[in-house]
Amino acid sequence: MADQTLDAPVTVVGAGIAGLSCARALAGAGVTVRVLDRGRRPGGRMSSRTIHGRPVDLGASYLTAGADSPFAGVVGDWVTRGLARPWTDTFAVAGPDGLRRRTTGPLRYGAPAGLRSLVEDLATGLTVSSQHTVRQVTPGPVVDGARVPAVALAMPGSQAGRLLDPASALAREAAAEEWRPTLAVVLGWSSRRWPADLHGVFVNDSPVLEWIADDGDRRGDGAPVLVAHTTPDLAARHLAHPDAAVPEVVGAVRSVLGMHADPDWTHVHRWSSAKPAAPRDEPFALVDGIGLCGDGWHAPSKVESAWASGAALGRALAATLS
Repeated sequence: MADQTLDAPVTVVGAGIAGLSCARALAGAGVTVRVLDRGRRPGGRMSSRTIHGRPVDLGASYLTAGADSPFAGVVGDWVTRGLARPWTDTFAVAGPDGLRRRTTGPLRYGAPAGLRSLVEDLATGLTVSSQHTVRQVTPGPVVDGARVPAVALAMPGSQAGRLLDPASALAREAAAEEWRPTLAVVLGWSSRRWPADLHGVFVNDSPVLEWIADDGDRRGDGAPVLVAHTTPDLAARHLAHPDAAVPEVVGAVRSVLGMHADPDWTHVHRWSSAKPAAPRDEPFALVDGIGLCGDGWHAPSKVESAWASGAALGRALAATLS
C-alpha cells in the first residue's frame, strides 16, 4: 500500500454534475483533486449522445435554478456564454388517451449542444481520468490500495455501496437507497407531427410513459425528435432486453399525442439507476474522510440539487483538510 503524502490528491469518483461540482469546490479552496470516472466522457445522468448527426439528451431533461440559489449564477454564466438557453416554463399534462391541460412552473433551461456539454464545462481545468473503474474504497481512506486525504463518491448509493467496506455504516446507508430504473426512448420523424408549443408532456396514469420531451424544441434546432421516458415498472421488465420495449413505447407516444405515423427511427437507452425513490434531505454524508453526494441527497432530486450536494461536500472536505 502506498503511503499518504501531503500532496496526494483528494479523489472524487464520478464525473457527473455532483462529482465535478464537488471537485470544483475543492479546487477553489486550493485542494489538489482528481476525478475518476468509468465512462468515456463526463456527464453521468446528464448524458447526451449523438444520434443521426445531432446530440440528444438521454438522461436529465432540463435544469432549473432557484433565484436565491448559488446555482443560478452558474446557469446564468452558461446562458451568457451560449452553453445553456432558457427553454420554457409551461408543459402539457396528458393521460394515456391524450393531452388534458397545461401546467406552468419554474423556467427550465436546455443546452444547444446537449446537457453533457454543461458538465464538460465544469470539468475544464480539472484533472479528470475517464474510463477508470474504481474497485474498492476502504477506511484510511484508501482507493484501490492507495491512501488519499479524502474521497467523495458521487454516484447512486446502490453503486457506492459496492465499493465500500460492507461492514461500514456508510456502506449500509448507501446500499439501503432505492433507485428506480427507466428507459429513454428516442423517436425521430422526417417532419414534426405535434404542436409547436408542446415543449414537454407529463404523462399521468400510464403503465408505459412518465414523460415526453420535444428534443428539438429544448435544444433550439427544431429537429423532429422526441425523447420518451418510461415508467419504472416497464423499465424493470425490459432491463435485460430494452429494445423489446420500443414498440409499446411507440404506441403509447402515438396515443398520447394523437399521431398516426410511426417514427422513422428509434433508439433506446437503459438507465438501471435513473432516480432515487426517496432522496434524503441532508446535502451529503461524510464519515472518516469518505463522503457521499449526488441527486440521492439534498431533496428533491433534480440537477440543481445534485450540483448543490456536490458543492456542499466539497466545501466540507476542504474545511476538514484545512
